[in-house]
Amino acid sequence: MQLDFSNVNTVWSSLLVETLNCLGLNTTIICPGSRSTPLTVAFAKHPNMEAIPILDERSAAFFALGIAKRNHLPVALVCTSGTAGANFYPAVIEAKESGVPLLIFTADRPPELQNCHAGQAIDQVKLYGHYCNWQTQLAIPSIEIGMLRYLRQTMVFAWERSLLPNPGVVHVNCPFREPLAPVVDAAVQPSLITFDSQDFLSGVFPQQKPNTNFLADEYLKEWSSYSRGIIIVGLAHPKDPKSYCQAIAKLAQCLNFPVLADVLSPVRNFAEINPNLITTYDIILRNSHLAQQLVPDIVIQIGELPTSKELRQWLEKNQPRQWIVSHRFDNFDSLHNRTVHIRAKIESFTFTQFPTIENHKKDHSFLNHWERVDQQIENNLQITFSKIQDLSEAKISWLLPQILPKETSIFIANSMPIRYTEFFWLPNNRRIIPYFNRGANGIDGTLSSALGIAHNNQSSVLLTGDLALLHDTNGFLIRDKFKGHLTIILVNNNGGGIFEMLPIAQNQALFEDFFATPQNLDFSQLCATYRIEYKMIENYQQLEISLTDLSYQGIRVLEIPTNRKQDTLWLKTHLSKFAKIEDK
Repeated sequence: MQLDFSNVNTVWSSLLVETLNCLGLNTTIICPGSRSTPLTVAFAKHPNMEAIPILDERSAAFFALGIAKRNHLPVALVCTSGTAGANFYPAVIEAKESGVPLLIFTADRPPELQNCHAGQAIDQVKLYGHYCNWQTQLAIPSIEIGMLRYLRQTMVFAWERSLLPNPGVVHVNCPFREPLAPVVDAAVQPSLITFDSQDFLSGVFPQQKPNTNFLADEYLKEWSSYSRGIIIVGLAHPKDPKSYCQAIAKLAQCLNFPVLADVLSPVRNFAEINPNLITTYDIILRNSHLAQQLVPDIVIQIGELPTSKELRQWLEKNQPRQWIVSHRFDNFDSLHNRTVHIRAKIESFTFTQFPTIENHKKDHSFLNHWERVDQQIENNLQITFSKIQDLSEAKISWLLPQILPKETSIFIANSMPIRYTEFFWLPNNRRIIPYFNRGANGIDGTLSSALGIAHNNQSSVLLTGDLALLHDTNGFLIRDKFKGHLTIILVNNNGGGIFEMLPIAQNQALFEDFFATPQNLDFSQLCATYRIEYKMIENYQQLEISLTDLSYQGIRVLEIPTNRKQDTLWLKTHLSKFAKIEDK
C-alpha cells in the first residue's frame, strides 16, 4: 500500500480510501466536480478499486444501490459540494427503507466559506435527515498523526455502521481547503518520513458478521400445535437464495403449512424445493367463500408483506396471531395485528428436534385445501393464456418464468409490472433471481438500479413500463462504463397503467393529462440517441427467441406495445373469473 504524499489533501484522501479498501470496499461511483477532486483522485488511482464516473448524481446513486443490493456490501458514492448531494436523496431513501448499505462522501467548502454566499456552498450537515444509519462531518484534513488516527477509526466505524445493526446509508461530509488538485507541497513528505502506512493499517481488515444460530424450539413447539397455519414469504433478496428457500421449505414441511410466496422472493423460482408452495393466493382471496374457509389461526411472516392488496386486507380483517421473522430491527407490522417480531434470519433457525411424527398424524386438510384451489387456478391460467395471441401485459408476466434462461437476474419495476407478476408468475425451477426497489415503492432510478444489478453480473433483464423507464433515461449515460448485459423488456402502454385501476380513471376530463400522462414517445429514436440496441416485438414468438440466449455485453431494449385500457378491462374481468372456481 502507498499513500499519496503530494499535499495534505492527498494524504488525507488516500488514507481514507486505503482504509476502506482494507475493510472490503472495492467499488466507488464518482460524480464530476471540483471540490471533490482529492477524493476523486484517491479513489480513481487506487489499484484495487473499481472507480466508475457517472454524470447524473441521481442515476449514479441508484446504480450504486443496484450493485450494493446484489453484492450485500457497501458501495461508495462521491460528489462535489452544493446541490450535487441532494440528487442522491431518492436513492438514500430507498436504501434506508430496503436495507442496502451505501457510503456517501459529499465534498464541502471549509467552515470559513460557509454561510457567506461563497459559490456552491449549502448546509450539507445532516443533509439526509433521519434516513442515515450514521452521519458525520470530518475535520479539515491534517497530517498530524493524531488526526490521521482519527480519520482511520472514523472510516472503520463508518463501514461498520453501514452494515450493522441493519444495512443502510452512512453519510460523511468532507470539507476541503485548496489546493484541491494533487499539486506538490514540499513540506509534506519530510514531515511524514517515519510514517509506516502498513503498520498504521495493520489492524484494519474485513470484519466477519457473527453467524449466530437462532434456537427456535419454543416457537416450533407452539406453531406445531396448530393445523391451520400459513407461512407468508414477502419480498426478499437473500445473499444465498437457495439456502433461503431451503430454510423456508424445511419449516413448512415440518409444520405442514402452505407457503404463500411473493413474486419478489426467490421461492417461486425454486419450486422443486418447496412442495407446499402457493402462488395464486391473490386470486384465491378474491373468492369471498374461499377466503373465509381458508382463514388461518396463525401466520408466520418471513420478511416484509407481499405486494398483494387482497392478502393485506384479508389479514387485517381476520387478525390471526402472527410472527414476523426478520433480522432487521424494523417494524414490519403495518397491519397492527397480534404480532411478535423474531429478530433473526430464517436461514439461522435451528431446532434440537422436529415434531415430524406428530405432524404426520395431524389433520392435513387445511394444507390440502390450499393446494387444491391453487392447482385449479394454475390450470385455468394455463388454458386462458395459451389461447391469447394479442400482446398483453398479463401474458408477458405469465410467459417470462417459462422462457427466461436459468438463473437470470430480473429487476421488476414498480407500478403495474410488480402487480402483473404477482398475479401471474407461476412456480418454476429456473432459479431466477428477482430484484426490486420496494423500500419506498417509487419509480425513481429504475434503469440505473437494474444496470447496477447487471454490472459485473451474468446477463440480466429489466421488466418495466414506459413511464418508469422515461423517468430515468439518464441511466443510459452509464452505457460506456457498464460491464455486462441488460435486456430491457419495455411494456409500452403509453401512460401509467396503474392509475387505470383507480376510481380517478372515471374522470375523463383530468385523467389522461394529470394521471395517465402519456408521453407519445418514439423509443426507437430515444435508443438511437443513446446508441442503445433496439427491437420492436410484434408477437410472443419473437419475444421468446429474443430471450432464449441473452448477450454478454451491452444494453438492448425490446419494446412490446400494449393497449392500456384494454389490458385494464381484461384484468378486472379475468381476476374475478379466475376466482370463481368450483372447490371440489
